[in-house]
Amino acid sequence: MADHYIVEVAGLIASLLGLVFFYISLVRSRGLRKLKKPASMEVLKENCVNNCGNCEAVGTTDVIIVGAGVAGAALAYSLGKDGRRVRVIERDLNAPERIAGEGLMPGGYLKLIELGLGDCVDEIDAQRVLGYVLYKDGKDVPISYPLEKYQSPVAGRNFRNGRFVQRLREKAASLRNVSLEQGTVTSLIEENGTVKGVHYKDKSGRRLTAYAPLTVVCDGCFSNLRRSLCNPKVDVPSYFAGLVLTNCKLPNENYGAIILAEPSPILFYPISSTEIRCLVDIPSRNVPSVSDGEMAHYLKTLVAPKVLPELYTAFIAAIEKKDNIKMMPNKIMPADPHRTPGALMIGDAVNSRHAITGGGMTVALSDVVLLRDLLRPLHDLSDASAVCKYLESFYTLRKPMSSTINTMANVLQIVFSAPSGPVMEDLQQALFGYLKLGGVFVDGVSAIFSGLCPRPLSLAFHFVALSIYGVGRLLLPFPSPKRLWSGAKLLWVASGILLPFIWSEGVRQMFFPLTVPAYYRTPPGNKDIKVREGTLRGD
Repeated sequence: MADHYIVEVAGLIASLLGLVFFYISLVRSRGLRKLKKPASMEVLKENCVNNCGNCEAVGTTDVIIVGAGVAGAALAYSLGKDGRRVRVIERDLNAPERIAGEGLMPGGYLKLIELGLGDCVDEIDAQRVLGYVLYKDGKDVPISYPLEKYQSPVAGRNFRNGRFVQRLREKAASLRNVSLEQGTVTSLIEENGTVKGVHYKDKSGRRLTAYAPLTVVCDGCFSNLRRSLCNPKVDVPSYFAGLVLTNCKLPNENYGAIILAEPSPILFYPISSTEIRCLVDIPSRNVPSVSDGEMAHYLKTLVAPKVLPELYTAFIAAIEKKDNIKMMPNKIMPADPHRTPGALMIGDAVNSRHAITGGGMTVALSDVVLLRDLLRPLHDLSDASAVCKYLESFYTLRKPMSSTINTMANVLQIVFSAPSGPVMEDLQQALFGYLKLGGVFVDGVSAIFSGLCPRPLSLAFHFVALSIYGVGRLLLPFPSPKRLWSGAKLLWVASGILLPFIWSEGVRQMFFPLTVPAYYRTPPGNKDIKVREGTLRGD
């Protein structure tokens, strides 16, 4: 009997010990699984959640928009008009003072009208622009926007960036379901790989938390959230030195001016009825200092002699005016986003190009139109994974507009820059001569960089045609071994400029989008709805 009692007690003790060891092993295994999580994910979780443990929640909306620049304010208005509850968080709600974002191409103006925001260029002293005149070695060639097919109001618009942005913000804030507030977003809130909202500080310094099933990041080329959502490969080939000229007029009314000269190309365009913006493109490797007067000396001695006579006096006066020289880096960054449920990037936050053609706002507004149309069939955004999979198509569908404007801007900046040898001089002369042919040649190039012809195949056609023209002019009056060699070098250099930019944009997405699976995505829960509509595909 005693033996039986001892066995029962021992069995009970063994069972208890077994439960204890099982519990310890279970806790340990869970701990190990946590330790095996990727370090980057742990860092992201720490940045996104742990740092704001004392944040105050401000409520949930349908969409959070980070940034109220051109893209953010326009998107807030368009989504608000569609009935969505939108919270917009902007770092500074004062009118921005920028030396870029002042030129809206005709293609961008059409997108503005499509969004119902065409009146935002009214009452800000915006100037109607019909094209540019290209100057080189005392010769000039007009590059007019091909506007024959459009009604008379359609043209480029130049203005003070701050005035335009404030008009867009006013339109967005006029909607009752749009909340526009000043604050600095410090991090994204992420749970199990899905973005749930943002942590931010309001203008009084309070730490707040906002939640939404979709967060759209469009805080521009200086985005501080970019590294969480894409692989940023930023290059800064040059800087703009910006000046405002007064008491002068451009030689051709309603036309800007681009001067191809050593050491830097120079741009002039009106930004109000009394002001002309001047931008001097300076290579990054040789940027004089503004504070110690080196920049003023550089502009007076090297740039001023190349300025048009009609603008020379005003140019010198602008240099001598105190605090009138502003600097801006020209950033180039191809789009390379991560697939992140609950978040999306648009505009310059995800992709930027050289500002020499002024195409940034046109790409941003095109992104807004596309995203608005993609979201319209979705009545519920709560399934972040399904919405994310569906919105993958956004990055393919934006390619016609973004890739053509990006490539054209980046290539023209290199060609317009001061020749570094005879081949680059030949390339400049070839471009100048090609545009001088007029007709479909100049109209085609103008239509691409103005956003009126977002077709990558058109870009390829004009590159081939320009190459043939450039080689042909080198071979005339008759070929010789030296001329053949010069033609071969021109083709080699031209290809070396263009092809890397096409590669970075994605050959498949640019020229063969039908082979990209995301192109055919349909809205989640709406399998019978065809997304391949003309408003999305450009068919």
